[in-house]
Amino acid sequence: MRKAALSLQHLLAMFGSTVLVPLLTGFDPSVAIFCAGIGTLIFHFCTDWRVPVFLGSSFAFIGVINQVSDAFNGDLAYAQGGIIVAGCLYIIMSLIVKFIGVEKVKKYFPPQVTGAMIAVIGLNLIPSAVDMAMTYLPIAIITLAVAMGINQFAKGSIKQFGVIIAVFTGLALSFILKQVDITTASQASWFAIPNFRLPKFSLEAILMIAPVVLATFMEHIGDITTNGTVVGQNFIENPGLNRTLLGDGLATIFAGFAGGPANTTYGENTALLAITKNYDPRVLELTAVFAIVLSCVGKFGGFLQSIPQAVMGGISIYLFSMITYVGVKSIKDSKCYEGNIKNVIIMATVLIIGLGTSYLSTFAGIEIGIPLSQTSSLTGLSLAAIVGVILNRVLNNSEFKDQEVEVETAIAESK
Repeated sequence: MRKAALSLQHLLAMFGSTVLVPLLTGFDPSVAIFCAGIGTLIFHFCTDWRVPVFLGSSFAFIGVINQVSDAFNGDLAYAQGGIIVAGCLYIIMSLIVKFIGVEKVKKYFPPQVTGAMIAVIGLNLIPSAVDMAMTYLPIAIITLAVAMGINQFAKGSIKQFGVIIAVFTGLALSFILKQVDITTASQASWFAIPNFRLPKFSLEAILMIAPVVLATFMEHIGDITTNGTVVGQNFIENPGLNRTLLGDGLATIFAGFAGGPANTTYGENTALLAITKNYDPRVLELTAVFAIVLSCVGKFGGFLQSIPQAVMGGISIYLFSMITYVGVKSIKDSKCYEGNIKNVIIMATVLIIGLGTSYLSTFAGIEIGIPLSQTSSLTGLSLAAIVGVILNRVLNNSEFKDQEVEVETAIAESK
């Protein structure tokens, strides 16, 4: 029962974002939930059932999916073809990582880079949570206050169930204030098979979608690093970055064939791990099973969609703030900033680019990035990550060479 309640919290944490992506792109929300569940189980299988993550719909693909939809008169089957190719590129990247070796990849991502990347992930997500909260601010504030109060003062099981208690508190308040629309839930049938659809392939659609993988590769490393930091294990090394990339790639390929958006590891669920302190991967696997079953239960999907945005906004502010905290804590614990102005410059650069380009695009309509094709470019976190890695390589060149020698020596001794 306790594990089921924890799994339900994870289901609630991922649901808003996983459903939002298909609503913004035209995919079937039930298919997206189904693909999230299957994709999560595929990922856990590829990583020896060790990494406690949940895979949900990727926001990185929203823009290019809509571009393909416009180019092909709303036929999202062509977007599915591009998503499948994107998943194949993930698998190619996993083979490259396996061939080069984790240690050689790891040294490109020290705490001054990864910690700042994690902080940017959280800070970039917070504005969307605030937008949801502003739909009815009092409800959002009370929901957030309940979650924070439980995390600060509660103990034991109550603390682990803080998110779900806060969500139902906000939902109850919403009913009292008549802010809940139950039309979708009342009209939905009890059983409904998701609207699966086969893909179509077009070079034009592939060229629109596939380059996004260059951006999501960096995001994947940041997410896995964040998850490992929260859990206290190095998942980049064990089970290995190549396996996490493989799991992400296969999950995305499955989604493309089934008719759903691309999958990615979810920061919302990682934040929930940090809050509950329960890192059992089986909880996430049970969440995946719930998602698969519930994707076929129309009434439940309708109920979850009836949760007011203000409630989800309040909880999301809490979860996204926790991601930011993990990034800051990673930097603090490593002490990489002490007496090293170069690392301070690297962290500042990652933060300025990661936050600045996103906010300029949102509030000023100014697009700053590295063109990947005529329709897509690297910006935000992805651009910040690339600049951070390169800048660290340039500024810390001597330390980089020392690490290279240490890695080669360790490899030689192991043989």
